[in-house]
Amino acid sequence: MPLVTTKEMFKKAYDGGYAIGAFNVNNMEIVQGITEAAKEVNAPLILQVSKGARAYANHTYLMKLVEAAILETGLPICLHLDHGDSYELCKSCIDGGFTSVMIDASSKPFAENIEITKQVVAYAHDHGVVVEAELGTLAGVEDEVKVSAEDSSYTHPDEVEEFVTKTGCDSLAIAIGTSHGAYKFKPGTKPQLRFDILEEVSKRLPGFPIVLHGSSSVPQEYVQMINENGGNMPGAIGVPEDQLRHAASLSVCKINIDSDLRLAMTGTIRKFFAEHPDKFDPREYLKPARANIKELVKHKLIDVLGCDGKA
Repeated sequence: MPLVTTKEMFKKAYDGGYAIGAFNVNNMEIVQGITEAAKEVNAPLILQVSKGARAYANHTYLMKLVEAAILETGLPICLHLDHGDSYELCKSCIDGGFTSVMIDASSKPFAENIEITKQVVAYAHDHGVVVEAELGTLAGVEDEVKVSAEDSSYTHPDEVEEFVTKTGCDSLAIAIGTSHGAYKFKPGTKPQLRFDILEEVSKRLPGFPIVLHGSSSVPQEYVQMINENGGNMPGAIGVPEDQLRHAASLSVCKINIDSDLRLAMTGTIRKFFAEHPDKFDPREYLKPARANIKELVKHKLIDVLGCDGKA
Protein backbone atom coordinates (compact mmCIF):
# COMPACT_ATOMS: atom_id res chain seq x y z
CA MET A 1 0.00 0.00 0.00
CA PRO A 2 1.42 3.43 -0.92
CA LEU A 3 1.26 6.53 1.25
CA VAL A 4 -2.23 8.04 1.32
CA THR A 5 -3.64 11.55 1.80
CA THR A 6 -6.00 12.46 4.62
CA LYS A 7 -9.06 13.06 2.44
CA GLU A 8 -10.74 9.69 2.99
CA MET A 9 -9.41 9.42 6.56
CA PHE A 10 -10.98 12.74 7.54
CA LYS A 11 -14.30 12.03 5.85
CA LYS A 12 -14.66 8.79 7.79
CA ALA A 13 -13.48 10.42 11.01
CA TYR A 14 -15.92 13.33 10.69
CA ASP A 15 -18.85 11.04 10.00
CA GLY A 16 -17.78 8.56 12.70
CA GLY A 17 -17.13 11.03 15.51
CA TYR A 18 -13.48 10.17 16.08
CA ALA A 19 -10.09 11.72 15.26
CA ILE A 20 -6.93 10.50 13.56
CA GLY A 21 -3.74 10.61 15.60
CA ALA A 22 -0.97 12.72 14.08
CA PHE A 23 2.25 11.67 15.78
CA ASN A 24 5.57 13.46 15.28
CA VAL A 25 8.49 11.23 14.31
CA ASN A 26 12.23 11.84 14.64
CA ASN A 27 13.93 8.44 14.56
CA MET A 28 13.44 4.72 13.98
CA GLU A 29 12.33 3.78 17.50
CA ILE A 30 9.59 6.41 17.55
CA VAL A 31 8.31 5.29 14.14
CA GLN A 32 8.34 1.66 15.28
CA GLY A 33 6.56 2.33 18.57
CA ILE A 34 3.79 4.33 16.90
CA THR A 35 3.20 2.01 13.97
CA GLU A 36 3.36 -1.21 16.01
CA ALA A 37 0.66 0.19 18.29
CA ALA A 38 -1.50 1.21 15.34
CA LYS A 39 -1.13 -2.22 13.74
CA GLU A 40 -2.26 -3.97 16.92
CA VAL A 41 -5.43 -1.90 17.15
CA ASN A 42 -5.94 -1.49 13.37
CA ALA A 43 -5.90 2.30 13.33
CA PRO A 44 -5.13 4.69 10.45
CA LEU A 45 -2.17 6.96 11.03
CA ILE A 46 -0.67 10.32 10.25
CA LEU A 47 3.08 10.40 10.77
CA GLN A 48 4.26 13.96 10.76
CA VAL A 49 7.66 15.53 10.40
CA SER A 50 8.62 19.01 11.53
CA LYS A 51 11.22 21.19 9.86
CA GLY A 52 13.53 20.41 12.78
CA ALA A 53 13.01 16.65 12.51
CA ARG A 54 13.73 16.78 8.79
CA ALA A 55 16.96 18.64 9.47
CA TYR A 56 17.93 16.22 12.24
CA ALA A 57 17.13 12.87 10.62
CA ASN A 58 17.40 13.75 6.90
CA HIS A 59 14.46 13.67 4.49
CA THR A 60 15.56 10.44 2.77
CA TYR A 61 16.03 8.49 6.00
CA LEU A 62 12.59 9.55 7.25
CA MET A 63 10.95 8.61 3.95
CA LYS A 64 12.52 5.14 4.06
CA LEU A 65 11.48 4.62 7.68
CA VAL A 66 7.88 5.45 6.83
CA GLU A 67 7.98 3.25 3.73
CA ALA A 68 9.24 0.40 5.94
CA ALA A 69 6.36 1.03 8.36
CA ILE A 70 3.85 0.67 5.54
CA LEU A 71 5.44 -2.61 4.43
CA GLU A 72 5.44 -3.94 8.00
CA THR A 73 1.91 -2.89 8.95
CA GLY A 74 -0.15 -2.63 5.76
CA LEU A 75 -1.90 0.37 7.32
CA PRO A 76 -3.11 3.50 5.54
CA ILE A 77 -0.45 6.04 6.53
CA CYS A 78 -0.24 9.69 5.58
CA LEU A 79 3.13 11.47 5.73
CA HIS A 80 2.59 15.09 6.76
CA LEU A 81 4.77 18.17 7.12
CA ASP A 82 4.05 19.77 10.49
CA HIS A 83 4.28 23.58 10.73
CA GLY A 84 5.78 24.29 7.35
CA ASP A 85 6.90 27.91 7.58
CA SER A 86 7.40 28.73 3.91
CA TYR A 87 6.26 27.90 0.39
CA GLU A 88 9.75 26.61 -0.39
CA LEU A 89 9.72 24.11 2.49
CA CYS A 90 6.26 22.85 1.56
CA LYS A 91 7.28 22.50 -2.09
CA SER A 92 10.40 20.54 -1.12
CA CYS A 93 8.34 18.09 0.94
CA ILE A 94 5.73 17.71 -1.81
CA ASP A 95 8.45 17.05 -4.38
CA GLY A 96 10.05 14.59 -1.94
CA GLY A 97 6.98 12.39 -1.58
CA PHE A 98 4.95 13.79 1.34
CA THR A 99 1.20 13.35 0.86
CA SER A 100 0.14 16.21 3.11
CA VAL A 101 1.70 19.52 4.15
CA MET A 102 0.86 22.22 6.64
CA ILE A 103 1.57 25.81 5.79
CA ASP A 104 1.58 27.80 9.00
CA ALA A 105 1.31 31.50 8.23
CA SER A 106 -0.88 32.11 11.27
CA SER A 107 1.54 34.70 12.67
CA LYS A 108 1.04 36.85 9.56
CA PRO A 109 -1.80 39.34 9.02
CA PHE A 110 -5.02 37.70 7.82
CA ALA A 111 -4.67 38.77 4.17
CA GLU A 112 -1.04 37.67 4.02
CA ASN A 113 -1.91 34.31 5.59
CA ILE A 114 -4.46 33.83 2.81
CA GLU A 115 -2.01 34.68 0.03
CA ILE A 116 0.76 32.41 1.31
CA THR A 117 -1.66 29.54 1.90
CA LYS A 118 -3.19 29.95 -1.59
CA GLN A 119 0.24 29.62 -3.15
CA VAL A 120 0.96 26.37 -1.30
CA VAL A 121 -2.51 24.97 -2.03
CA ALA A 122 -2.13 25.61 -5.76
CA TYR A 123 1.16 23.71 -5.97
CA ALA A 124 0.05 20.92 -3.63
CA HIS A 125 -3.24 20.24 -5.40
CA ASP A 126 -1.47 20.12 -8.75
CA HIS A 127 0.58 17.26 -7.26
CA GLY A 128 -2.24 15.38 -5.52
CA VAL A 129 -1.21 16.57 -2.04
CA VAL A 130 -3.54 17.98 0.61
CA VAL A 131 -2.94 21.13 2.67
CA GLU A 132 -3.57 22.03 6.29
CA ALA A 133 -3.59 25.72 7.21
CA GLU A 134 -3.93 27.58 10.51
CA LEU A 135 -5.98 30.47 11.87
CA GLY A 136 -5.26 31.70 15.37
CA THR A 137 -1.93 31.36 17.15
CA LEU A 138 -1.05 28.77 19.80
CA ALA A 139 1.28 29.66 22.64
CA GLY A 140 4.21 27.45 23.56
CA VAL A 141 7.43 26.04 22.14
CA GLU A 142 7.92 23.17 19.72
CA ASP A 143 11.01 23.05 17.49
CA GLU A 144 11.00 26.32 15.51
CA VAL A 145 7.51 27.29 16.74
CA LYS A 146 7.95 29.73 19.63
CA VAL A 147 4.98 31.89 20.62
CA SER A 148 4.62 33.72 23.93
CA ALA A 149 1.33 33.70 25.82
CA GLU A 150 1.01 37.42 25.07
CA ASP A 151 1.28 36.81 21.33
CA SER A 152 -1.15 33.89 21.20
CA SER A 153 -4.73 34.39 20.02
CA TYR A 154 -7.90 32.36 19.71
CA THR A 155 -9.32 31.69 16.26
CA HIS A 156 -12.03 34.16 15.24
CA PRO A 157 -14.99 32.12 13.91
CA ASP A 158 -16.13 35.01 11.72
CA GLU A 159 -12.94 34.66 9.65
CA VAL A 160 -12.99 30.94 8.89
CA GLU A 161 -15.42 30.88 5.97
CA GLU A 162 -13.57 33.57 4.05
CA PHE A 163 -10.22 31.95 4.79
CA VAL A 164 -11.20 28.45 3.67
CA THR A 165 -13.04 29.71 0.60
CA LYS A 166 -10.21 31.94 -0.59
CA THR A 167 -7.35 29.53 0.14
CA GLY A 168 -8.90 26.20 -0.85
CA CYS A 169 -7.17 24.47 2.06
CA ASP A 170 -8.28 20.93 2.94
CA SER A 171 -8.26 21.19 6.75
CA LEU A 172 -7.92 23.98 9.28
CA ALA A 173 -5.97 24.10 12.53
CA ILE A 174 -7.66 26.37 15.06
CA ALA A 175 -6.67 27.80 18.45
CA ILE A 176 -9.12 26.97 21.24
CA GLY A 177 -6.78 26.83 24.22
CA THR A 178 -4.28 24.06 23.48
CA SER A 179 -0.58 24.92 23.60
CA HIS A 180 2.69 23.52 22.30
CA GLY A 181 5.07 21.84 24.73
CA ALA A 182 4.67 20.33 28.21
CA TYR A 183 3.90 23.56 30.09
CA LYS A 184 0.47 24.40 28.73
CA PHE A 185 -1.25 25.71 31.84
CA LYS A 186 -0.27 27.27 35.14
CA PRO A 187 -0.13 24.86 38.11
CA GLY A 188 -3.34 24.96 40.11
CA THR A 189 -5.49 26.03 37.17
CA LYS A 190 -8.18 23.88 35.63
CA PRO A 191 -7.50 23.60 31.89
CA GLN A 192 -10.59 24.17 29.78
CA LEU A 193 -10.71 24.21 25.99
CA ARG A 194 -12.97 26.77 24.29
CA PHE A 195 -15.62 24.45 22.91
CA ASP A 196 -17.81 27.47 22.18
CA ILE A 197 -15.27 28.53 19.53
CA LEU A 198 -15.05 25.00 18.12
CA GLU A 199 -18.83 24.73 17.88
CA GLU A 200 -19.15 28.10 16.17
CA VAL A 201 -16.39 27.21 13.68
CA SER A 202 -18.16 23.90 12.97
CA LYS A 203 -21.43 25.71 12.25
CA ARG A 204 -19.70 27.98 9.78
CA LEU A 205 -17.77 25.11 8.14
CA PRO A 206 -20.18 22.15 8.14
CA GLY A 207 -18.45 18.89 7.27
CA PHE A 208 -15.01 20.51 7.17
CA PRO A 209 -12.16 18.80 9.08
CA ILE A 210 -10.72 20.73 12.02
CA VAL A 211 -7.25 20.13 13.52
CA LEU A 212 -5.95 20.59 17.08
CA HIS A 213 -2.26 21.27 17.63
CA GLY A 214 -0.55 21.29 21.03
CA SER A 215 -2.71 18.43 22.28
CA SER A 216 -0.33 16.36 24.35
CA SER A 217 -1.74 15.40 27.75
CA VAL A 218 1.66 15.32 29.50
CA PRO A 219 1.34 11.91 31.25
CA GLN A 220 2.45 12.43 34.82
CA GLU A 221 4.06 9.00 35.17
CA TYR A 222 6.73 10.05 32.67
CA VAL A 223 7.12 13.51 34.19
CA GLN A 224 7.66 11.73 37.52
CA MET A 225 10.23 9.41 35.94
CA ILE A 226 12.14 12.43 34.69
CA ASN A 227 11.95 14.31 37.98
CA GLU A 228 12.99 11.27 40.04
CA ASN A 229 16.02 10.64 37.84
CA GLY A 230 17.79 13.94 37.58
CA GLY A 231 15.24 15.99 35.66
CA ASN A 232 13.46 19.18 36.60
CA MET A 233 9.95 19.57 35.20
CA PRO A 234 7.77 20.98 37.99
CA GLY A 235 4.33 22.13 36.93
CA ALA A 236 4.18 20.33 33.58
CA ILE A 237 0.44 20.15 32.82
CA GLY A 238 -1.23 18.99 29.62
CA VAL A 239 -4.66 18.99 27.99
CA PRO A 240 -7.19 16.77 29.82
CA GLU A 241 -7.85 13.67 27.75
CA ASP A 242 -11.61 13.78 28.30
CA GLN A 243 -11.68 17.17 26.60
CA LEU A 244 -9.71 15.83 23.65
CA ARG A 245 -12.12 12.91 23.35
CA HIS A 246 -15.04 15.35 23.32
CA ALA A 247 -13.34 17.40 20.61
CA ALA A 248 -12.82 14.22 18.57
CA SER A 249 -16.55 13.46 18.81
CA LEU A 250 -17.30 16.82 17.19
CA SER A 251 -15.59 18.22 14.06
CA VAL A 252 -11.96 17.66 15.09
CA CYS A 253 -10.58 15.02 12.73
CA LYS A 254 -6.84 15.32 13.50
CA ILE A 255 -5.18 15.67 16.89
CA ASN A 256 -1.43 16.27 17.08
CA ILE A 257 0.70 14.49 19.69
CA ASP A 258 4.42 15.15 20.11
CA SER A 259 5.43 16.14 23.65
CA ASP A 260 3.91 12.96 25.13
CA LEU A 261 6.18 10.85 22.92
CA ARG A 262 9.23 12.85 23.98
CA LEU A 263 8.30 12.49 27.65
CA ALA A 264 7.80 8.72 27.33
CA MET A 265 11.16 8.28 25.62
CA THR A 266 13.11 10.63 27.89
CA GLY A 267 11.53 9.39 31.12
CA THR A 268 12.20 5.76 30.24
CA ILE A 269 15.82 6.40 29.29
CA ARG A 270 16.50 8.48 32.42
CA LYS A 271 15.06 5.71 34.60
CA PHE A 272 17.09 3.05 32.77
CA PHE A 273 20.38 4.85 33.34
CA ALA A 274 19.56 5.53 36.98
CA GLU A 275 18.98 1.80 37.48
CA HIS A 276 21.80 0.62 35.17
CA PRO A 277 24.61 3.21 35.33
CA ASP A 278 27.10 0.72 33.86
CA LYS A 279 25.13 0.10 30.64
CA PHE A 280 26.11 1.73 27.36
CA ASP A 281 24.42 -0.30 24.59
CA PRO A 282 21.82 1.94 22.88
CA ARG A 283 19.69 -1.10 22.10
CA GLU A 284 19.25 -1.78 25.81
CA TYR A 285 17.81 1.64 26.67
CA LEU A 286 16.01 2.35 23.39
CA LYS A 287 14.10 -0.94 23.52
CA PRO A 288 12.10 -0.07 26.69
CA ALA A 289 11.68 3.50 25.42
CA ARG A 290 10.13 2.14 22.21
CA ALA A 291 7.89 -0.19 24.23
CA ASN A 292 6.57 2.68 26.35
CA ILE A 293 5.91 4.80 23.27
CA LYS A 294 3.93 1.88 21.87
CA GLU A 295 1.79 1.58 25.02
CA LEU A 296 1.23 5.34 25.13
CA VAL A 297 0.11 5.43 21.50
CA LYS A 298 -2.25 2.46 21.96
CA HIS A 299 -3.90 4.31 24.82
CA LYS A 300 -4.28 7.44 22.70
CA LEU A 301 -5.70 5.56 19.71
CA ILE A 302 -8.28 3.67 21.76
CA ASP A 303 -9.21 5.86 24.72
CA VAL A 304 -8.65 9.39 23.44
CA LEU A 305 -9.00 9.43 19.65
CA GLY A 306 -11.42 6.52 19.25
CA CYS A 307 -9.89 5.50 15.93
CA ASP A 308 -9.05 1.89 16.80
CA GLY A 309 -10.53 -0.55 14.31
CA LYS A 310 -10.99 2.21 11.72
CA ALA A 311 -8.13 1.36 9.33
